[in-house]
Amino acid sequence: MSPNVLSQRLRELTEHGVVRRRDLGPPTRVHLYELTEWGRALEPILLQFGRWGSQSPQLPEGALGIDSLLLTIKAGFNPARAADLRGVYAFHIDADTYLAEVADDSVQLRRGTTPEPDATLTTDIDTLRAVCGHQMTLAAAVDAGVLALTGDKDATQRLTDLLLAPFTPRAFADDGT
Repeated sequence: MSPNVLSQRLRELTEHGVVRRRDLGPPTRVHLYELTEWGRALEPILLQFGRWGSQSPQLPEGALGIDSLLLTIKAGFNPARAADLRGVYAFHIDADTYLAEVADDSVQLRRGTTPEPDATLTTDIDTLRAVCGHQMTLAAAVDAGVLALTGDKDATQRLTDLLLAPFTPRAFADDGT
């Protein structure tokens, strides 16, 4: 998408109350766009749209970015498994850190850190794509030294289950299982 098209789309979304713009002061001097409460209400619709799209008979071209991979985790999350997966998990992907918090019947994903996650996954985006896309097993990535899991055995297993469940065949079945 060209910068002009992106600017126009952000302007339209702002005018319609879906996002709001915040200007960060010095030294960054950047514009930050965030969803409004009304914009956040779109999340269930977008996640359902993702579930629908995952059943496409044709695979999309191109590599998924980190945001798409994380949205896939959120869209593929089965609320019935929340009690089994409860915890706070950190994903160190390249130079960025993301948190997944499983509580009640949902998973919340965001950028950020926490002092003591239950388990942590550290890798690069290419390895994460390969593991999620079943081109490499998690064990092979760990053995090759390109992925590290830290935390106690139960917590790292929960993190692994949370991460990989949406990427298994038919993960987005009609019944959500």
